[in-house]
This record gives sequence, structure tokens and C-alpha cells, in this order.
Amino acid sequence: MSKVKLTTNQYGKAENRLMRVYRDSERHEIRDLNVTSQLWGDFETAHTEGNNEHVVATDTQKNTVFAKAKELGVSSPEQFLLGLGDHFASSFDWVTGGRWAAEEYGWSRINDHNHSFYKSAPETRTAVLTRDGDATTLISGFYGLTVLKTTESGFVGYPKDKYTTLPETDDRILATDIATRWIYNTTELDFEGVYTRVKEIILDSFTDHYSHALQHTLYQMGEKVIDAVPEIDEIRFSCPNKHHFLYDIERFGLENPNEVLIVADRPYGLIEATFTRDGVEESKEAWAQIAGFC
Repeated sequence: MSKVKLTTNQYGKAENRLMRVYRDSERHEIRDLNVTSQLWGDFETAHTEGNNEHVVATDTQKNTVFAKAKELGVSSPEQFLLGLGDHFASSFDWVTGGRWAAEEYGWSRINDHNHSFYKSAPETRTAVLTRDGDATTLISGFYGLTVLKTTESGFVGYPKDKYTTLPETDDRILATDIATRWIYNTTELDFEGVYTRVKEIILDSFTDHYSHALQHTLYQMGEKVIDAVPEIDEIRFSCPNKHHFLYDIERFGLENPNEVLIVADRPYGLIEATFTRDGVEESKEAWAQIAGFC
């Protein structure tokens, strides 16, 4: 008798590169996505017996992604993933749920041209939908948004031991690549409007205070998003501290009043934090599907 038991499993077609072009008028619109579809359900005999009667081919999942881009349209990555989830969960009795994920890349018009664009968004937008029976979790966010301020940041008052060499400073460059994701408490909302609002809040929060540490700044961001956006109960950040160190040019007879710095590629500090609405428990199980977040 085998001592092996199949537990968690999922499968699908990863990274379907999809562009949806809207040609309803002379002024075209585009949505540029990278979509992954994975299914959950009764797939045990495919593993244990090689019986594929329940295996919806990954090629079928790929074709469905592209067909649904035409049938459903892409008004937001979240709306599109919800449509994919509805389709797969209702089309096959043995599919109990799944994981559908999308990245979106932003484009802008060249000189307001009707059908010419350049890749413009500094960040990559993300969305992940998980469905397990009647339970649905939708997590949105972005990564790769690099921000920097040249003053109003410092780092003092930290413990020191024999290995500490970092000098205290009350005026330094603060820079990071913002990666953030948030959990919606509803799927009935204006996804485009909320995404734009959250990004604006995060950028405003980066600028509007003196930062005592990157941790302090992440708290400002998380607090203001939770306070301002009732559709969000929980938000997470994973942000590197992109160090800029004062370079020693005094040895060359030159003054350096915090003007010439060396940008350290690595190692780097990595600051991660979760913020929830008061009275809401952290959704640790939901985050299991999101790699790279604490």
C-alpha cells in the first residue's frame, strides 16, 4: 500500500500574453495583460492513475483566455479575472475553484495620437482571484513603482553594538521600489477608479511627512489607504531600501554637502508590513497564493 497521499494541487496555463485592442472608433484603446489560469478540483486520478477524464487541457485554458477577451472585454484586470472564474467554475462540475492572475502593463498615447502608443506606466499592475467553492478572494496591487525624495528623511536612535558602522543621519535620500497588494471586501466596485485612488494616496503619503525610517513611511501609506478606501480591509507592502551613500570626495579636496552619492545595488534593506482595518483579522490563508509577500 502506498505511503504517498496527494494533497494540494493545481494546474493550468501560465503567462498568456494578451493584448485587447478596441477599434470601435478612430480613437483606439488597448489593454495589455499577462494572464495565468489554474484550476482546483477533483484531479486526483490524473495524478494517481494517469486518468485524464477530468483534466481540462491547459491549451483549452489558454484558448479560453483569448476568447473571453473578446466576449467579455477587458475593462479592468479584476473584471476579466472574475469572468474567467465564473466560466471555469460553471462549465465543469468537478472544478471547485481556481486561481486566476493578471499583470497589466500601461500604455499612453504618442502626442495624443488616435492609434499610436508608448509603454509608459512605471509600475506593473497586478490582480489575483482565488475561488474555492462559494468563497472568493480578490487581491489587487502593483509593483516596480520607484520613488525617491532627496530630503525630509533620516535614521537615528537605533541600537548599536560592536558590529554597527552605520552613522546616524537626520537628512538622507529615501528611495524604494513600491510593491503593494490589497484585499477587497467586495467585488462590486469601480476597479479602475479605486486603483487610481490607491496609487495617488500612496504617492501623496510618500511626500507629506518627515520619514524616520521606511517602516514609518509604510505605516503612513497603509493607514491612509485604509482610512480613505472602504472597499479595502487589508494592504501589504514589500519595499527595498534603495541605499544612497555619501561618497568620499573630501579626499580630493572637494566639499560634499550631501550632493554626490553612490547608489548601492545590493545588499539592501527589505521592509515588509501588513495593515488591516481595525476589527478585521489578517487574511493569512489568502496570502498563501501571493509569492514574495510576508
